Amino acid sequence: MLFSALFAAPLGVSAIPSSRYDREPPNWSNEQQTMTPEFWHARWQNGELGWHLEEINGHLRTFWPTLGLPADTLVFVPLCGKTLDLLWLTSQKQRVIGIEISEIAVRDFFAEHGLTPEVTKFGALERWQAGELTILRGDFFDLTATDLTEVGAVYDCASLIALPKDLRARYAEHLKSIVPSKALCLLITFAYDQEKMSGPPFAVLSDEIAALYADRYRIEDLATFDAINDLPTLRDRGLSTLSKTIWHLQPLTSNQAIAGEKQTN
Repeated sequence: MLFSALFAAPLGVSAIPSSRYDREPPNWSNEQQTMTPEFWHARWQNGELGWHLEEINGHLRTFWPTLGLPADTLVFVPLCGKTLDLLWLTSQKQRVIGIEISEIAVRDFFAEHGLTPEVTKFGALERWQAGELTILRGDFFDLTATDLTEVGAVYDCASLIALPKDLRARYAEHLKSIVPSKALCLLITFAYDQEKMSGPPFAVLSDEIAALYADRYRIEDLATFDAINDLPTLRDRGLSTLSKTIWHLQPLTSNQAIAGEKQTN
């Protein structure tokens, strides 16, 4: 699932198009709608794709190489829509597996890039595969750990911020249950005063990131950007400040995870 703008960058980092949520959004007034598959099916059916970015995420280009992943790593991209980031990841000699609920998005992705996928049944899902790129068509919450046993990394640039808070907790718990403990994650989030604007995109603050992921990962803030000046419609919706953060979630060792559990108990 994808606002296109140039974001003011910290020293040493160029301003670059940032994510599938860098484009100014449609007016989604009822955040509960985003909890339903019907909401997203309707958006794709009606061509209301204000989140879709017609270029590769500039932050992905900048920060992905810093993760030091070996070639042939299987990268999981949740709620992937038809993002061009999938193709960029394969160009970096990574294997890619996405999950997307909309058949329109999946079909259009392969057709727009001249790819002929092999479509097969995959448990409760459909598997669309062309070479080193696979998109599973279906509900994220229908995925199981056996579906993703080879995953070595997760790229979440627009999934967590697409969800209301209660669903974010469910999403994070399910993600941790289905990806291997060794898999790292590149995560992109927005931060702003949620009382001044309803999402999506939703505000996900650092404390929430810690609450969701600190039991599993060491959380590193790679960069934080001041973004509000590049999203005037969000100012019109009541925001005066908005920042965006790129996170590196590094898996804890088993001993670190146990120690963390003891501290929270």
